[in-house]
Amino acid sequence: MSPPDYTNDDRFDGLFLQIAHQTQGIEPLLDTLFSFLRRKSDFFSPPGGDGDAETGSEAAIAKVNEVVRKHADIYLAGKRKEDEERSRKMRLKQKREAEAKKKQAAAEKSKDDGNEDVIEMGEDGFDISSDEPSPKPAAAKLAAKIPESKTDVSPPAEKTEKNKNDGKGDKKEEQEEEDDNSPPPIGNGGTIDGKYVWTQTLQELSINIPLPENTRGRDLNVVISKKHLKVGFAKTKNEFIVNDDLTKPIIVDDSLWTIEDGNRLVLTLQKSNQMEWWDAPCQSDYPKINIQKVQPENSNLSDLDGETRQTVEKMMFDQRQKALGLPTADEQKKLDILEKFKASHPEMDFSNAKIN
Repeated sequence: MSPPDYTNDDRFDGLFLQIAHQTQGIEPLLDTLFSFLRRKSDFFSPPGGDGDAETGSEAAIAKVNEVVRKHADIYLAGKRKEDEERSRKMRLKQKREAEAKKKQAAAEKSKDDGNEDVIEMGEDGFDISSDEPSPKPAAAKLAAKIPESKTDVSPPAEKTEKNKNDGKGDKKEEQEEEDDNSPPPIGNGGTIDGKYVWTQTLQELSINIPLPENTRGRDLNVVISKKHLKVGFAKTKNEFIVNDDLTKPIIVDDSLWTIEDGNRLVLTLQKSNQMEWWDAPCQSDYPKINIQKVQPENSNLSDLDGETRQTVEKMMFDQRQKALGLPTADEQKKLDILEKFKASHPEMDFSNAKIN
């Protein structure tokens, strides 16, 4: 029996998730691991017991660098493979679109060729086709001008009801068309104004909540249960950023939260049913996404492609700015342009100008 591939071993994910949940950060998690190696193993001791402590420490550091480099190479190889697969799909899509356009052009050309007038030639070489115009187009025009005779003798009430129903059907069809034309949700999630930005995969849900700068774990009150989520600040026990029932149940033991960059709370919720998509994290959230538009790809922030990740990060930045009463990225860009314009035209007075 061959040994397991420890570079992709997921048997201990639950244990590490528990540790990560308790330590609440990457560096504390690593400190916990190396603390165990230092206290309960000879990892930092000299190889073979020979040599001084300095030699053992250098060997331990070299081994850590070797393992980190190995996993970095695995990560980069995976990203290259994803990029190549994405490029292959894009080329295939472009090829299919080109073929479809080519077929459509050929069909239109064939149709145009079939509509050309046919000229009959006599034995003497002269045109013997009829000069009289076909009566069909004229008859069609005449028929279009003649109003259709009213033979409907149904009661007025029935007509009114029918018209109402027809109107409802038209509105429903228009709504469905709007839904069909809507773009796929970014990261298979969305933005809940005033609360958070969220993304998802089939297995888990990631919620990013903007926080004041330099927020620490002890400043927060986070309660994750199977069907309910509470997020607030420890100093305001009765006030919550989120206090709502979840859309669907989760696995509490495999869910965790951490603070990133000192200004963002990241909750990772493990779904109980890992074969379905969520239209929103919580039941009262609005707007909800159209799960028919979901793209089954990795939707963790770290797994998104550069363009999508940049868009999600911009959404989170805008959420944080709104929470602090500050301009969003687009609003700040407009203000910067205005300031440059003012600096270029000092002779103009903007004191009474109203800027939207």
